[in-house]
Parts: sequence; C-alpha cells; structure tokens
Amino acid sequence: MARLLVVVEGGERSTLAVLALEALRKAAARRNQPIALELRGAPGANPLPEDAIRDAGAVLLVGAGDLDARRFGALRPVRAAIEEVLTDVDGVLDRALADAAAAPAAPAAGNPKTIVAVTSCPTGIAHTFMAAEGLQAAAQALGHAIRVETQGSVGARDTLTASEIAQADLVLIAADTGVDRARFAGKRVYATTTKAAIRDGKGLIATALAEARVQPAAGADSGAAPARPEAAERQAGAYKHLMTGVSFMLPFVVAGGLLIALAFAVGGIDAMASGNAGTLGYALGQIGAKGAFALIVPALAGYIAYSIADRPGIAPGMIGGMLAANLQAGFLGGIAAGFIAGYTTRFLNRHIRLPRNLEGLKPVLILPLLATTLTGLLMIYVVGVPVAAALAALTGWLKGMQGASALVLGLVLGGMMAIDMGGPINKAAYASAAALLSSGVDAPMAAVMLGGMTPPLGLALATRLFPARFTAPEREAGGAAAVLGAAFITEGAIPFAAADPLRVIPALVAGSSVAGALALTLGVTLKVPHGGLFILPIPNAVTHLGAAILALVAGTVVTAVTVGLLKKGAAGATSGA
Repeated sequence: MARLLVVVEGGERSTLAVLALEALRKAAARRNQPIALELRGAPGANPLPEDAIRDAGAVLLVGAGDLDARRFGALRPVRAAIEEVLTDVDGVLDRALADAAAAPAAPAAGNPKTIVAVTSCPTGIAHTFMAAEGLQAAAQALGHAIRVETQGSVGARDTLTASEIAQADLVLIAADTGVDRARFAGKRVYATTTKAAIRDGKGLIATALAEARVQPAAGADSGAAPARPEAAERQAGAYKHLMTGVSFMLPFVVAGGLLIALAFAVGGIDAMASGNAGTLGYALGQIGAKGAFALIVPALAGYIAYSIADRPGIAPGMIGGMLAANLQAGFLGGIAAGFIAGYTTRFLNRHIRLPRNLEGLKPVLILPLLATTLTGLLMIYVVGVPVAAALAALTGWLKGMQGASALVLGLVLGGMMAIDMGGPINKAAYASAAALLSSGVDAPMAAVMLGGMTPPLGLALATRLFPARFTAPEREAGGAAAVLGAAFITEGAIPFAAADPLRVIPALVAGSSVAGALALTLGVTLKVPHGGLFILPIPNAVTHLGAAILALVAGTVVTAVTVGLLKKGAAGATSGA
C-alpha cells in the first residue's frame, strides 16, 4: 500500500492544526494506511523525511499557504481545509487516496492562469483562512496556479512578492475589509467577499476571470477604469466600510481595555487619580485611557474613509474622528466622520481634473486639504452637536438599564451572535458592542462575547451528552469546537449548522440569547472585546466574574440540551462512540 504524505499548516491556527493532524493519524491507523505527517509553522513542526517523499503515492495538503508543494514532483497534491478534516476525516482520506496519485490536473478551459489573491475579514481569524482554503482548492480543481496572501489578526502571511504580482494574470481580493490596492496597479483586479470564496470558489474564479477590471495607478484618472471593480462596487456598501474601520479599531480597544484593567489591578480603583501620578498603576492607566482609547474613534473614522476612498481618505477621516472625540460625539460621530470623509474624498478624486504632470499632487496635497476642510466644517457646524446629544442619551440609557430592558437587550445581542455565526448580523452586534467600549459602556460587550462563545461550546457538549445525534466525524470535531468556543470564535459552530441548519441554528440562538440575557441582567461588564475564557483571569477585565461564568454555563447547557432535543439520530452513529 503506497504511503500517504500529509502536510498540515499551523501558524495562527496551531491548535486546530494539531487536532487535524491527530485526526488524520488515527484515521490512517484504523485502515492500516501508511502515512507520514508534517506540521508546518507551529511549535513542534516536523519536516517530512526525504525517503518518505520518495516512496509516497499520494499527497494531502491541509490548510492555507503553498506548503512547498513543488518538492513532491509529479504527484498531484489534494487540498483540504482544516475544518473539512475535523468534520469528515475519512472522507478527506478517501478523496486523497483516490485522486492524488491520478494524472496531473487537466488544464483549465482555454489555458491555465496564474492567480494571486488576498483574503481578509474584520477580526482576521476564521473567515480569512476559510476563504483562502476555498480559493486554493477551487484553483487546483480548475487547473490554475494560485498564491493567496491572508491578512489575519497578526498581519499578512504568505505575503505576495512584487514578482508574483507582476507575473499574475488576475488579482482576486476576497475581503470583508478594505485592502490596499496600490501594489496591483496595472493588473486585472476583481474584489468580492470572503463568503463568496467559501461558498463557491470555482464559480468565483470563473466570474473573476471574466469580469475583472484593470486597477489604475495611484493618482491616475479613475473615470475610465474605477479602482474598485464594478462587481465589488455592487457588494461593498456601508457594512463593509464599517467593518474595515472596526477591524483597525479593535487593537486599540483591546490594548486600552487591558491596560486600564491592569492599572486597577496594580493601583486599586483610584489608580488613575491625579494624586497617584508617578505610580505604575497611574502610568498604565494613562497609556490605556489617554493613549489607546484616545485613538479609538480616529482609527475607526480613518479606516472607514480608507475603505471608501483608499489612502487619500485616511487623513480626512482620522482628523474628522478626532474632532468627533473632542466634540463628545464618540463612536457615532466617528462613524459619521468616516463616511463623510470617505465619500467626500472619493467625489473630489473623481471630479477634480488636473494636467497629467500635476496628478501626483492630488493624493498628497489637494485631496487631504479639501476633504479635511469639508469634513471638519461639517463635523463642527452640522453633525457634531446632534450626534453628541444622541450618544449622551444612548450612553445614559445603556448605563442605567436594568430589569426588563437589560433582559431584552441581552436576548437580542446574544441571539444576533448565534444566528449567522460570523456573518453580517453577528458582526453588526460585535461592532456595536466594541465601539461602545470607547464611550465607557462595557455591558453590551459582555453579552456579545458570552453569546458568541456559547454556540461552539454548546455543540461540543452536545456531542458528549447525545453522541447518537451526531456522526463519528462530528463527534471528533466536538473537541475542536470546544477550543474555538473558549477562544470566542463563533465560527467553530459552522460545520454543525451547515449539516443541519433547521435544527441546529434555533438551538444556538436559544442558548446564546440565554447567555446574553443573564449577563446583562446580572450586571456583568467586560472591558476587552476579544479573548474568550483567556481574559477572565485578568483582574478587573470582567466585573461579576461568577455571574459571567454562570451565564456562559447556562447558555452552553441550553444549547446542548436543545440540540439534543431537536436533532434526529445520525445515520450510522452509535452511542458507544
């Protein structure tokens, strides 16, 4: 029996990569299949030995990145996503053994193309890499060569080089945030969402090859060839621009919230009082409150404008955001400033015509000056005062809510986190709660995080309490779902929901709604917008820690029990598994 080579990419997803590696090892052992495994980009990485490569009959590549497929010579690697391995490891092995040693992939219709791609989502965790893996699998099936750059939560990985971009026939951007396109000037570019790449990678590539438009150089007349392709224009609306701003805002919120919590932990509740100047607690508080938190609204506004108008929008947006903060208009004013600056800059860029030798002045002088002036005047004389009044009313209501109002808001926020598990509804609730942190309102964040952790945790528990309701691959995936839930990655529930949406999604919404409602009713607050269970031990990051744990446990149990009641027995499942 020919040896199967398996290469699993770890990196940012090292925990999932290890789980996938072990699942493949166990599945191969059950069928006495010789196998050699390599884990890349994670602690404990182990390269494949040369003799194993020489004796191999099939290759399976799991995860994003190129994984150095050229070393396998004539063998045609089969690609799979990490989530696919965790949910159906036997199916992945069957496909690898059946297809990988076959003849090389047939050329694409016409001729094979060289594609470079960029994927990105607001938090840069699950959807970023799922989209990358979807594009890689689709390109391989169609006979195209592809390189994908992922712009994740810690920056870009597998960054595209200038030579790769120059040689590419197509640039494909699958992103829910704004992506800098200056380096793609002169190339055919097509932009869409991560969802399109995950749902139908083959169809997306075919559409992109047909509809891509040439990206103009910075400062060039964009009337003939818009910087954003028409297909992307149809899909990129206010939501995408807002999510871009939120994605750049989050690091400021996380750093500021944790530093303020640490300040209280070190110096007590009065750590930031002027009388404690010179102490460590006071210094940490100044960094968090006066440094990181002061930049939240400008960053939000600046990158909303960047998503709309590219680089020329950043300065007007950030300046408008700073004015919003100074006018006490907070994040609502920042959102308004970002959209005003972005659309103003884009309008000016499209309608100001200069001689070609002066076009270079537009992005560095004319656009920043005019757009900043217009945005600033609108913020000061038109937008700032009414938005500040609206924010003050909203803040007062949220801080004073109790009883029925807290219960209802918690139900709504928790349910929104579970209904589409990382989709637009989930992200809308998350973005609202994260933005409210900049105004000192930290209760909604507690409902959102606990409600977002509940779906994968509840499903993981359900696979243990009701094993007969799940297939063997789903039971194996329960462990991975538990890890994702603990880290506040709601997308860990997607494979289960996709397999049985009519029964699983209502159960997830029920459990998350209970978690969110209990969190707000019991007065739980949270100063940090991400981290899951791992931020709970940090002093003062969570108030009413016991109530937070109670809400999470209750939501998890409700999800698990409801799933068990709604789901039917899985074909071939046994309670002894």
